[in-house]
Amino acid sequence: MSKKGLIIINGFGVAEGIQHQLKRLKEEFSKKGVPVDVRTSTDVFSYLSEGNVKSTLPNYDFVIYTDKDRYIAEELERAGYRLFNSCSSIVKCDDKMLTHLSLSDQGIKMPTTISSPLCYRDDGNRKYLDNVIEIIGLPMIVKENYGSLGRQVYFVTNKNELLDLENKLIHVPHIFQQFIASSKGKDYRIIVIGGKTVAYMKRENKFSYLSNLAAGGKSYVVDLPKSYLEVAEKAARILELDYCGVDLLEGENGEPILSEVNSNAFYEGIEKTTGINVARLYVDYILSK
Repeated sequence: MSKKGLIIINGFGVAEGIQHQLKRLKEEFSKKGVPVDVRTSTDVFSYLSEGNVKSTLPNYDFVIYTDKDRYIAEELERAGYRLFNSCSSIVKCDDKMLTHLSLSDQGIKMPTTISSPLCYRDDGNRKYLDNVIEIIGLPMIVKENYGSLGRQVYFVTNKNELLDLENKLIHVPHIFQQFIASSKGKDYRIIVIGGKTVAYMKRENKFSYLSNLAAGGKSYVVDLPKSYLEVAEKAARILELDYCGVDLLEGENGEPILSEVNSNAFYEGIEKTTGINVARLYVDYILSK
């Protein structure tokens, strides 16, 4: 029986990385003779009616969900569609604090991390920052819980900078995080599909604390110790991800320290750097499921 798939993208504008991913996926599915439709999140294809989830979509064997709208994702799953990645996995990766909580107590080393207190009404109290500094130290990294491509990440060197930033982010969910000086401006991106490593590269920026390619970082082919691959695969399995990019920092003794997990890591940079056809490997995995 022939298969047919659907790719869902955000309806309010698509980043270049997603556009490239869409192109690559369509190319690889075409080679397999598998048709795929593309719809945006602004198409009304799922809704609640009389307490039940309804869908206007035709039958699809799989849905590749490149958006981060958890509500649409869950509606589609409740309507019986198989999503790559699942709603729960996307939710855990989209929220940086939730990622760290999901991976805690699992033998995975991560930077010391404190969640910002929830603020309903700002009374100007910032005394908690003293505790944050005491536990994490300075300099530190501050990240908004929702963000990508190195955006919404801040490097703080002193208390006044932290106070100014906190005043700006007081109503925005964010985390305070230990700065791993031994990995300043560099990390390792590992692509995991179906719980197995398929590609990895080093990212480095000699002019910034950010290593992301979108922030000016460069990518390199590198040999990684088995311990790095094991951490990436373990994180992907715990988060139940079909596909992801795991970003690992390098500790003082060369040990892997997990920074982030991206449920929709872009292909372009790592395919160009390594020559590995990540899109084809992902398509093969999806069709095998």
